[in-house]
Amino acid sequence: MAQSKQTFTLSGASCASCVNKIERALQRLPGVAEARVNLAEKTVAVRGTAAADACVQAIENAGYGAALARVGERELREQQRQVDRAHYRELLWRAGLALALGGPLMAWGLLTGEMSVHNPAQQLAWGAVGLLTLAVLIYCGGHFFTGAWKAFRHHNANMDTLIALGTGTAWAFSMLVVLAPQLLPALARHVYFEASAMIIGLINLGQALEIRARGRTSAAVEKLLQLQDATARVLRDGEEVDVPVEQVQLGDRLRVRPGEKVPVDGTVIEGSSLVDESMLTGEPLPVQKSEGDFLSSGTLNRNGTLLFTAEKVGAETRLAQIIEMVKSAQNSRVPIARLADTISAVFVPVVMIVAVLAALAWFNWGPEPKVAHMLVVATAVLIIACPCALGLATPMSVMVGVGKGAEHGVLVRNGKALQQASKLTTLVVDKTGTLTEGRPRVTDLQADGDEQELLRLLASLEQASEHPLAEAIVAEARERGMRLGKVQDFEAITAHGVAGTVDGRALLFGNRKLMQRENVDVAQWREAAGALAAKGRTAIYAAIDGEAAGIIAVADPLREDAKSAIKRLKRLGLEIQMLTGDNRATAEAVAAQLGIDAVHAELLPEDKESIVAELQAKGGHVGMAGDGINDAPALARAQVGFAIGAGTDVAIETADVTLMRSSLHGVADAIELSRATLRNIKQNLFGAFVYNTLGIPIAAGLLYPLTGSLLSPVIAGAAMALSSVTVVSNANRLRLFKPSEVSA
Repeated sequence: MAQSKQTFTLSGASCASCVNKIERALQRLPGVAEARVNLAEKTVAVRGTAAADACVQAIENAGYGAALARVGERELREQQRQVDRAHYRELLWRAGLALALGGPLMAWGLLTGEMSVHNPAQQLAWGAVGLLTLAVLIYCGGHFFTGAWKAFRHHNANMDTLIALGTGTAWAFSMLVVLAPQLLPALARHVYFEASAMIIGLINLGQALEIRARGRTSAAVEKLLQLQDATARVLRDGEEVDVPVEQVQLGDRLRVRPGEKVPVDGTVIEGSSLVDESMLTGEPLPVQKSEGDFLSSGTLNRNGTLLFTAEKVGAETRLAQIIEMVKSAQNSRVPIARLADTISAVFVPVVMIVAVLAALAWFNWGPEPKVAHMLVVATAVLIIACPCALGLATPMSVMVGVGKGAEHGVLVRNGKALQQASKLTTLVVDKTGTLTEGRPRVTDLQADGDEQELLRLLASLEQASEHPLAEAIVAEARERGMRLGKVQDFEAITAHGVAGTVDGRALLFGNRKLMQRENVDVAQWREAAGALAAKGRTAIYAAIDGEAAGIIAVADPLREDAKSAIKRLKRLGLEIQMLTGDNRATAEAVAAQLGIDAVHAELLPEDKESIVAELQAKGGHVGMAGDGINDAPALARAQVGFAIGAGTDVAIETADVTLMRSSLHGVADAIELSRATLRNIKQNLFGAFVYNTLGIPIAAGLLYPLTGSLLSPVIAGAAMALSSVTVVSNANRLRLFKPSEVSA
């Protein structure tokens, strides 16, 4: 059975330990090849042959809710937005109610200091407050207790467990004080209803703010989805009709008018127009499109009407694949996240043990009132240690970073590539199509006699050849309006050139080896050919009727921004090396013009891979940028492979990063984005680790000898809620990322 990918929406998942439990539960299921939870979006992507019902059951057995996403991406996003909006309003309402009770109680304690039970009147008053607090715990915090119970039933512990234990213990102890104060010493008859209510209120408020901030992290995918038009104008039975884009079929003829978006991928069969492709490639200038040119879905038709044939529809369009790639990358894990995963897997049980040990220590060796101190310490430890911030630290940054890359035409395939790109020390680049335009053209023509006639004869001869250099010569003749003659006795001579007869004249056209083989003296042209080769141009000898007749130089022009891109990559600290199958003289001339550090020429595809492996063996972190099938092995071997967007599908499928525009500035953009994202992740992890590392000892009473007071559970709850909001807000700073320089 073929593997498929299914997406499930989650409920009840709140921290890194939840993520680990869900993924482990799914990965134990037969038929599941991979399971990736996106905590930021509350979804899990499952790849394999397992049935959807089995996956849902496995998630529910782990203590969480799940449902198969049965709608399209656009509808799923809209559903998630509606759910988030409703949940946001509900959390604000719950937070308001809880704080409305907890705030006045806290103020009463601060102003009067009277929070104890010593007589029947106080019992009655605080009993009423206790019942109000119980109502708040049930209505405003019931989801925490439900989540904790589910986790307990499945022998798990999570964030809900810590919150439920902390607030529940504070309320239960306070009710014991109210109902049986005589069982406790006078100094220990303090009630903590305000702590339970305030903690529930502050955590709900923190989660509401987190939802609001989290909504901005997936802005890039939202923008991509907005590029998809809902309808398409199709020609059927001689009439133009608007149909839902899902109903467009391969081979349909479609019309796109000025100001409309291209609905699916296809090739223009009639018309001419400027098309804005900036939303996919990052290129600011519109591109002229006419008959035979390719259109990508999501691009904007500017000024003309185009008729085109649908070639890719639905999930096969370039835009749909980009959206899927971005989503997949956002779900992926960066290697640095393993540290958080490892800690969170044991974090909650360890915190519970620490809380118990701290409580026992205060009960046995602490000052009076020991019972009250024990309760405060245990509650504060449980609340402040909730690992929400730890679970959000990396996925939030990855989501924003990958999305920001998509905005700039940099498509990252996975989180590993996003991290590895920040460590690159060497970048190896292909020449043809990467540093150059990949479209050779005639640059020089020298002849003994009539240059125009020589070009006409050679172009007539080359009509029968499929070589790129031959295409350049034929194109040059046609641009000059020449009428080409018929070829007879055409022969392609491997690794040498071509021969044939045009208008009764015997022609030879090729390299010096061909001329030597046919005993043609080209001494008079050798100096000129050498000068052209030094400029990076390929000089080709021509002979007519056995006599040298001239030379034609063909060159693949450098991309306009190649030099500035190389300079920028060097400023980022990278060593640049060129790998090419072209001849050494031409390769070295190009390298000299661009300031490339090292040149490897006349290579086969396997040679390129070997050189990448050699550089890695010397300790280098190697990136590879290329666009052709012959680059695929090297792209796969490199730590990070960058596929130039105009390249072949094979190169794009093999690479870790796809550049939507054909410019090495995209590589620099990717490296700068990678470094910014990794810095952001480290800031988040540092904040989350430091928060828990410092927070737990302080909550356990470490500073009591110096301050004479313990950390209030209310302050612990506020700090825990604030830590998650801080992590999400810091991740959203990445949305301000801009590359240091863009190509002209």
